[in-house]
Amino acid sequence: MNLGIETSNDHNLLPCDGMVLYQRTLFDSDVSERLFRNLLENIDWRNDEVMLFGKRIVTRRKVAWYGDRDYAYTYSKTTKRALLWTAELREIKAAVESCSGHTYNSCLLNLYHNGDEGMAWHSDNEKELLEDGAIASVSFGSERKFMFKHKVTNEQVSIVLDHGSLLMMLGQTQKHWVHKLPTSKRISEPRVNLTFRTIIEKNKS
Repeated sequence: MNLGIETSNDHNLLPCDGMVLYQRTLFDSDVSERLFRNLLENIDWRNDEVMLFGKRIVTRRKVAWYGDRDYAYTYSKTTKRALLWTAELREIKAAVESCSGHTYNSCLLNLYHNGDEGMAWHSDNEKELLEDGAIASVSFGSERKFMFKHKVTNEQVSIVLDHGSLLMMLGQTQKHWVHKLPTSKRISEPRVNLTFRTIIEKNKS
């Protein structure tokens, strides 16, 4: 089957202190649409829970956590356990690994129903993640603006993420930059984002 994988773009979007590479077309339009519909229908989506000003908030945005096995992953003081890969997630994972040259053992998925839902500034630097490990972000559905901000200089970089695209965050990007998905009243259609990561489990005594 032709996945529509193109040669990776080696242009770093960040001016310093990290590396972000963007590939507009990881999957062609037909494959992207098939995978998008499958993800909407077959992933075990759950409303996310976050801690905000000491209160536990249930978001409209939905999430799912998958992996090689039932890894525990904690962010915003909420712990999730991974479900095992679906066939479609394995297909996407294989394409990402082939294109990026990195391997991953887990994936956090986000479902944004429309432009009213987004993510505030944050870094993917939880203690369970491989330090300075590659994070591969695949987008399906509505095109959305994605932003980076340097933690010291406040310099900002933005990009529009396309349907079927791949964004790679590499090196010390998480140490020096935060990123966010801003909201937009102009967007009425859903978006699914997958971030492939590497979990490192502590040795158990």
